[in-house]
Amino acid sequence: MFRRVVLLAAAVLGLSTGFATAQTYPNRPIRMIVPWPPGQATDLAGRLIAQKLSEVLGQPVVAENRAGAGGMIGTDAVAKSAPDGYTLLAASAGPYTINPLLQRTAYDPERDFAPIAMAGISPYVLVTNPAFPATTVQEFVAAIRARPGEYTFGSSGTGASAHLIIEWFNVALRLQAEHIPFQGSAPSLTAVVAGQVTYSIETLASTQALVRAGTLRAYGVSLARGTSLAPGIPAIAQAMNVPEFDVGAWVGVAAPAGTPRPILAALEQAIVRAMDANDARERLSAIGIEPDQRTGEAFADYLRGQSANFRRIIQTANIRLNN
Repeated sequence: MFRRVVLLAAAVLGLSTGFATAQTYPNRPIRMIVPWPPGQATDLAGRLIAQKLSEVLGQPVVAENRAGAGGMIGTDAVAKSAPDGYTLLAASAGPYTINPLLQRTAYDPERDFAPIAMAGISPYVLVTNPAFPATTVQEFVAAIRARPGEYTFGSSGTGASAHLIIEWFNVALRLQAEHIPFQGSAPSLTAVVAGQVTYSIETLASTQALVRAGTLRAYGVSLARGTSLAPGIPAIAQAMNVPEFDVGAWVGVAAPAGTPRPILAALEQAIVRAMDANDARERLSAIGIEPDQRTGEAFADYLRGQSANFRRIIQTANIRLNN
């Protein structure tokens, strides 16, 4: 009986402490760690989120670049930070969802983080050299299927997000082609433009200028619902009846695991309010990111689903890093 009274008292104390914390939060500046160098897409989005969040919370939210190891250094720094709501992560798919599936990381996304909110997602685009003899995604798939193993696809590197997404596309459409890895998306797309590689699937941000210039042909986007950022380019999932092919380069905010739930709730609401502003949505769109707000458990469910899909693709395509 005494033990039950003690436990009840502790629970009540914890709830009251959390409520008091939420009532005073935030009362000092917040750091948002961006695990990428300045100018990268997550950096641009993270800085926008930090700026708009500052306006809503009434406290500075300072973006701090801590790049290295494909985003894993900064991500790990947040995992090891105090769970008090004053250190946040500008999270993205590579270090958060994909890297832990391919290599040993010092953090576990499920164990070490509390997902707060997703702010947006950038669609990927299937592209070839305009000389390729297909004008629709249906014709493209038929051409690749007709000559299994004879065509090539380029990516920004073995195990990179683009590589896994192309493998996902190939598995979904039952295509066989040879992977040619490059050191980054720019040289990969340069090889497609030159006709040295048959096709690639890369972010809208990296392909749209080349498509507009006529040096690449776009066949479809990777988001199953399509995207307003690329009018006239169909969703691959709809055009080819593969609803399971639904993926993009998401960006969001996470906190260290153990951050009090009232603080997480306050941040969820603040991020939604901040990113719902017209200027925030317009600025996201300008860098090739479609606003897409998911909070709390909905965001966590999305991340678990993406992780499960990438794990399946890694196993099916037998993807290994040369460490």
